[in-house]
Amino acid sequence: MKNRIVAGLLTLSMILGAAAIPAVNTYAAEKDMVSLVKSNAGNPVLGFDDRGDLLYGGDPSALVDGDTVYIYVGHDASSGDSYVMPDWRCYSTKDLKNFTYEGTILSMTDIKWADSSSAWAGQVMKYKDKYYFYYCAESTASGEGKCIGVAVADSPTGPFKDIGEPLVLDSQTTASPSWGDIDPTAWVETVDGVEHRYVAWGNTNYNIAELNEDMISIADINDDGKITAVTASERASGKDGDILEVKINGMTGSDYFTEAPWIYRRQDADGNYYGQYYLFYAMNWRERMAYAVTDDLLSESYEYGGTLMEPTATSNTNHMAVIDFKGKTYFIHHNGSLPWGSGFRRVIAIQEMSFNEDGSIDYIEETSTGLNGKTSSIKDSEGNPIAHENFTNSLADSKYPYTEVPVSVDADAEENDALWQIVSGKADPDNEAYVSIESYNKPGLYLQVDTDKGVTMGQDYQKSSSDGYTADSKRMTFKTLKGFDSSVSNGVTFESVKYPGYYLTVKDGELSVSSDAEDSKCTFSVSTGIEESAAEKEVSGIAVRKTVKVYRAGSELKTDDIRITVSYDNGGVKIVRKGFTVDSSAVDMSKAGTYTIKVTYTDDNGNDISGNLSIKVVR
Repeated sequence: MKNRIVAGLLTLSMILGAAAIPAVNTYAAEKDMVSLVKSNAGNPVLGFDDRGDLLYGGDPSALVDGDTVYIYVGHDASSGDSYVMPDWRCYSTKDLKNFTYEGTILSMTDIKWADSSSAWAGQVMKYKDKYYFYYCAESTASGEGKCIGVAVADSPTGPFKDIGEPLVLDSQTTASPSWGDIDPTAWVETVDGVEHRYVAWGNTNYNIAELNEDMISIADINDDGKITAVTASERASGKDGDILEVKINGMTGSDYFTEAPWIYRRQDADGNYYGQYYLFYAMNWRERMAYAVTDDLLSESYEYGGTLMEPTATSNTNHMAVIDFKGKTYFIHHNGSLPWGSGFRRVIAIQEMSFNEDGSIDYIEETSTGLNGKTSSIKDSEGNPIAHENFTNSLADSKYPYTEVPVSVDADAEENDALWQIVSGKADPDNEAYVSIESYNKPGLYLQVDTDKGVTMGQDYQKSSSDGYTADSKRMTFKTLKGFDSSVSNGVTFESVKYPGYYLTVKDGELSVSSDAEDSKCTFSVSTGIEESAAEKEVSGIAVRKTVKVYRAGSELKTDDIRITVSYDNGGVKIVRKGFTVDSSAVDMSKAGTYTIKVTYTDDNGNDISGNLSIKVVR
């Protein structure tokens, strides 16, 4: 499969080239090709080996060691819908822009007690100049199922050497499923002069235990001469143990802890820990990202904090690592957004995250642009944007993969639904005139031409075809030409690579490809959504959005789910989630009715911008 990994910060702009191609229909005799500078520095950030070839890997963990971040993944080698994971791989970066492939840190063939293909999630911890890799794998012992292992190295990139036996056996814990003992996370901290070392893990049940100073054995904290486990209900009744099951209080309805725990605590400017402990984890199925908080990692229960991310559009699972690096906090997770990707062929993405003053965490929107990519809007000749249908990713497996999401030209679309990332063309990444158009807020879903010549959005999920590309690569690739309608400044016409001579066309608000459309119907303007370009430009509009708009009378109004999108006259947009003021004084939460909230924001150019939104209070 042909693949190129392009790193670096690219600014989206349009460069008109001089090369000409022969006409293929009744249009002018020759048409100039247009080369759009691609945004290839967004998500995903990994997915390659030492040769630059495609390599799948999920279940990320991350270690900050000095000026370097190391990211570890379980290598996905499956050719079907099952987990085939023979080893763990490592990447390094000093800037979260450019990543170096560091190779294999541990192979399943080097673990004598486990099978050959279950390199499930793990985490590397540094302790006294040694590196400890806590992982889960399938035991070959009868009846044991998944167990927690540990391997040791002198370097963060390995090689790691397994200690020769599981750290925690499945039979030692209270977990009922055979895969209950998976996804270890670790934590080391000195509190009031006492050093504590923890390892935690679980599927369905969340377990935590203290480690001895050797970091490779469980501490006998109740001093009874053996390692024992207790359930959350047993702990509530006063029973003690060494492997402690913890309950998460406050999850609503049918929500439940699934897997993928990750322990985190905030640090001040001097690197000192403060505040509550955070437990990040996967919730429900398909998996949403959530978090809970506690003042004591060994307490009987944690308090649910909220949902952080909906299920990804391209993978049934998700798994996060949360780190602080150079003064910012990052949320590292996986999806299936690579070609032929899925929940069994995953790749890593990164989003910046932030905390509110009260310690709560803002919702994290999964994006294709991530930290370093750039967005674009694509508008027809009348200035209306191309947008996909607004939807929330489903919890039902039967809804996936998303293959025909409706796309139209919609002046009233949600701003994020009308943002795109223009990347190198899937059918030939080296052809400068080829592009693929990826959704900003549904990473891994691309504009595509269907067999009936309609245009929808879908996942590039099908296996490679005989020519080395994926089965859908050509229908997800467009050739960019100088706009047929010369009245559109810097206009672009998109020709289908799958169907040469057919051009992206707007008819009655619907998108298709056509060979005989009017020039104005197949000419588009491409404008960047680069935040840096918004400065010193005039504001053309503001949209105020809120996730929860309907409340029960007597409940508490929350405003931390408000976001605003500022549009500028150069076509740029800026999405803002904090730094604005909210006036909700007109809202009476004790009475049913419709109320107005006013939001005010001052942008980088000193523009005072205000917008309103309505909420409804019902009995």
